[in-house]
Formats: sequence, structure tokens, C-alpha cells
Amino acid sequence: MKITLNRINDEFLFECTNSAGNSILLDNTSQPGAKGVSPMESVLMAVAGCSGIDIVSILKKQRQEIAKFSAEVEGERVQIDEAKPFKKIIVKFLLEGEIDSKKAKKAAELSFEKYCSVSKTLEPNVEVLYEVFVNGVSV
Repeated sequence: MKITLNRINDEFLFECTNSAGNSILLDNTSQPGAKGVSPMESVLMAVAGCSGIDIVSILKKQRQEIAKFSAEVEGERVQIDEAKPFKKIIVKFLLEGEIDSKKAKKAAELSFEKYCSVSKTLEPNVEVLYEVFVNGVSV
């Protein structure tokens, strides 16, 4: 796996591109007019995306009908010298459709305990918690 990063303006805007040519923009969001997400926001996005792919994949294999899938992710940071790494990440999954609640909960559990490489990468230093809601009800 390899990405390239290129600075695309005179400030802090970078384009990160993977080997397939797909890209995202990273920027210093503390500056006015930022055009990308911050690197730390991209970590939260990666957790949600990685586990989201797992959960949707598992539920599709179980023939669950997902009408809507979204996630909200919050990161709590701690000051360590000059850096502010995450100490805790909380992911809330919101699913709608003809979905068995037990299957949705088990899919999330499998993602975070077995499959999600992003949360597994963070795991030694960051507490990653999750909640699952199916049709507005916590499971």
C-alpha cells in the first residue's frame, strides 16, 4: 500500500492520492479558508469508514436490507508535550431498514474486535468505543 502527498498551494493544502488515483485533501483547519480536512479528522473518518465497510459487508451477507447507514465519530484528545493525540474515539452507527438488531450489534462487535485494521492500529494507545442504533433504537 502506498500513497503520495503533494502540496497544492502556498499554504498547508495537500492532496493525498492512492495507487488507483483516488484522492483526498488535507489542510490546516485552524487556518481560515481551509479546503480540506485536518489529518486528525481523517483518522476519525478512517475509523468510521473501515468499520462501516465491515458492518455493511457482514449485514449484506446476512441479507439484511440497509436503507440508510451513517456514523458519527467523536475523538477526545490529550495534551502530551506539544502533541495532542487521541485518547478515546467514540463511534455511533445509525442504521435504518429491515435489519435484525442482534445481527447489527454482532456485525459491529466483529468489526472492532476482529476486522477493522484502522481501529486495531490505534488500539494499543486509543480506547475505541462504539454504539449501534437500528431504526432509532440503541442495540
